[in-house]
Amino acid sequence: MRIYVMRHGQAFTSGSPDALRGLTEQGKLEATLMTKWLKNQNINIEQVLISPFIRAQETAKKVADGFDDTVVATTLDFITPSGSAQMLHDYIDGVCVSDKIQSLLIVSHMPLVSYLVAELTVDNEAPIFQTAAIAEIDYDIKRMKGFLVKLTSPGDLC
Repeated sequence: MRIYVMRHGQAFTSGSPDALRGLTEQGKLEATLMTKWLKNQNINIEQVLISPFIRAQETAKKVADGFDDTVVATTLDFITPSGSAQMLHDYIDGVCVSDKIQSLLIVSHMPLVSYLVAELTVDNEAPIFQTAAIAEIDYDIKRMKGFLVKLTSPGDLC
């Protein structure tokens, strides 16, 4: 199974409440660029798990728009910036593995995305994500752990 963990694109720095902050024009461009990168890598996303926060929803929509209608999108209220990486790991192992999903994209926030990579991988290292960066994890469903293959950000593609 391949798991792609994505931080949302650049968001407005002001706004209240935090959950309502949307993407800037730069953030929309970042999400579009990373969608093109996913497609150029011949990655076929089957399911997307999304934070309920507006900036993550907007990022996920940009990505989903770049793929066909077979992408299943699910908003999970517990994958917010202060969410639990362990809870999301349990969800992946319980729901996504049983559904036999081969490629999963998770769109969320710092610091959860860093903690999640650490939680899902053998090395247990928490990388720092730039906005719209995507970590690719080669996940072994039997071991319930994987290996970080690469972390790609929009800046790497320019």
